[in-house]
Amino acid sequence: MTWSTRELADLAGTTVNTVRHYHSIGLLQAPERSYNGYKRYRVGHLVRLIQVRRLAELGVPLANVEAAGASALAVPGGLVELDTQVQAEIKRLHLAREDIAAILRDNAPVDTPRGFESMASRLSEADRALIHVFARLYDKESMATLKQMVAAESEDLRRDFDNLPVDSDGVTRQRVVHRIGAEDANWRSPAPPWSVESVVGLKGAADIHGTLDAVIQELYNSAQHDVLRRADVYATETEHPLVTA
Repeated sequence: MTWSTRELADLAGTTVNTVRHYHSIGLLQAPERSYNGYKRYRVGHLVRLIQVRRLAELGVPLANVEAAGASALAVPGGLVELDTQVQAEIKRLHLAREDIAAILRDNAPVDTPRGFESMASRLSEADRALIHVFARLYDKESMATLKQMVAAESEDLRRDFDNLPVDSDGVTRQRVVHRIGAEDANWRSPAPPWSVESVVGLKGAADIHGTLDAVIQELYNSAQHDVLRRADVYATETEHPLVTA
């Protein structure tokens, strides 16, 4: 019994294009043709096609598959390395599902840093971006501390700072400065996680201070930078030092 390319693909649960691809990479031999030029596949072709599909289902890169005779295939090096890769991918997918569930649960933006989903409503786009950079520099303990401090921040104060217009006047800026000093204990700690000085467990970046300074300068406007400078001066004058980035 013989089959056309379409019939063979249907039997193996694949597509005509896939059959042609396997021909092109040498994993499926070309069949004989009938008198009218149509390909006629036999049982051996069907078995080989199903074998190749099986290895593809296991995740074996087809470039690593070799024909071992007319009725068998081989994977040089075996499947141990592949199994390790599959385990790592399963772990990544489980973590991705947990992250997706948290984002959906808290209706958070899709770019919310992991672990900050429940407090996403108080974070601006710039805040989220900065936390992503911190996550590349902080160790786990520092990130856990950062989460606690973000959760404890005044939402109104954070909103006032994030929404501060670049052309805001001095009175408006100073009002935010005074609120920072009076309302937010985070800014009065010796080294709040938002600051460069608190970064520990660095992950090998060449110029941490330069990197963070460039990121902060890019993400926040000149009025916000001015408020941070004023807050530092205000804290010094009131003997409650504020350490800023």
